[in-house]
Amino acid sequence: MNRLFRKKGGFTLIELMIVVAIIGILAAIAIPNFIRFQAKSKQSEAKTNLKAIFTAQKSYFGEKDKYVSDFTVIGFDPEPANRYSYGLANGCAKAVAANNRATDAKIGCIGQDLAKFPTAPTSADAFTALGVTGTCPSCAFSASAIGNVDNDPPGDVWGITSEPTGGDLALNCGIDTTKVAAGEPGNAYNDVSCTN
Repeated sequence: MNRLFRKKGGFTLIELMIVVAIIGILAAIAIPNFIRFQAKSKQSEAKTNLKAIFTAQKSYFGEKDKYVSDFTVIGFDPEPANRYSYGLANGCAKAVAANNRATDAKIGCIGQDLAKFPTAPTSADAFTALGVTGTCPSCAFSASAIGNVDNDPPGDVWGITSEPTGGDLALNCGIDTTKVAAGEPGNAYNDVSCTN
């Protein structure tokens, strides 16, 4: 009968503090990695839409033997809530209402969605010259995507080109190479790994 009424032991304060410390250490390791992974997943929007621009331009070139700097002609119109601004012209990083972007699309600019992302990042374009270069049919085009994936002022910058020899990216922070192959999206400024 004595065994039934014997006091059962619990956790001491030191044991609980050790468990809390272990959880804190694990969280300190896991949370930054999770944030970095989440930011990298946001970059897939830019890569996907730049490939769509490339495909649309190549299709138009196959039919008309020229490229254009007008998104409405090639039929490029990303879904609303786009995080990135897309440009076939320099200086397209701005926030625009989704129902007002048709005018800018004619000059080769589609801004990020103002309703979801009201502040445009401060960044330069992926290439020094965007749009159509050269005289068609011996011409090429370059496009840029600028968006913010981690809420600091500088933006994440991507570019794509049709230059047969590829293109040189204008920026070079947080990337492995400054050269991008034709038809492949290249990251000119990696907002995930750049701290400046």
